[in-house]
Amino acid sequence: MTSRMLKDIPNYVSGCLQLAVLLEVSAYPKPGNVHRTADFEGTRYEHFLASAVAVRPHFKHAAKQGVLVYDEKIGLDKVGVGEIIKEAVEDVASWQNGGNTVLGSIILLVPVAIAAAITLTGGEFSIHRLRRNIKSVVKSTTPEDAVNLYEAISIAQPGGLGKAPKLDVLDATSGKKILEEKVTLYEVFKISAPWDSISSEWINDYHITFNIGYPFFTQQLEETKDINTAIVHTFLKILSQVPDTLIARKTGMPNAKEVSIQAKRVLGAGGLTTKKGLGLLQTFDKKLRSSAHNLNPGTTADITSAVLALAILNGYRP
Repeated sequence: MTSRMLKDIPNYVSGCLQLAVLLEVSAYPKPGNVHRTADFEGTRYEHFLASAVAVRPHFKHAAKQGVLVYDEKIGLDKVGVGEIIKEAVEDVASWQNGGNTVLGSIILLVPVAIAAAITLTGGEFSIHRLRRNIKSVVKSTTPEDAVNLYEAISIAQPGGLGKAPKLDVLDATSGKKILEEKVTLYEVFKISAPWDSISSEWINDYHITFNIGYPFFTQQLEETKDINTAIVHTFLKILSQVPDTLIARKTGMPNAKEVSIQAKRVLGAGGLTTKKGLGLLQTFDKKLRSSAHNLNPGTTADITSAVLALAILNGYRP
């Protein structure tokens, strides 16, 4: 990171995260997802590009809040994580007509933006310090953050929500209950973590991102020397080890586990680096694109974008 970049940390951080979103959606053939050579009916690659444009100012605002936290001008509980997420989702909806594109990525990356700015303002960047600061950010959220998150979900209208046993996001009274019972956003995600990997990342120190995705991505970059291959293989690695919770909510956990088994098989055959692996990958992709996108591993894609954010913040450049 150059001295010029250090003078404008919010702009630098937001650029890193925007690039992560762009690289994730561009990787191909990423099975079951929109990418540069495949669209869904109603949701196209261009919708994701527009979404990446829409979110950058909000990542920048999140990073500015992180700088203020480091300078002790505001406390972590005053950052407004939920409001930043909601405003980002509103802008995404106004920039494109493809429906929900990057809600999960926004939820994962807003804390990363805040924590990255805190880390960089404090001196030399490190993955360890970033992770420690992310943990502080998510644990400092408030009931107001939770209400804003619920409103963001209402705007984005993601698929496969299902019904929660407590504080259901589809229940109009949940916001009032959250404020009355003083339930923080972190505590809300504790409730939803068993059936949602995005929530689980928040309360488990971004375990998939840091412990599974990031080490494998850096290894793949070194071995293949190809960013597209590294991203697709990292997506497959995460999917092979963690059943996609979007698929599980739509079609049941047995189907999600079967998809994970197939992802492991594709990766084991070499993925994009062998003829056999490529053939299996193409067949796998075709299968996941059936059933009205009920087998779309969208949560895995969101976590992959967080992995890429770590790498780019740590100096990777395509």
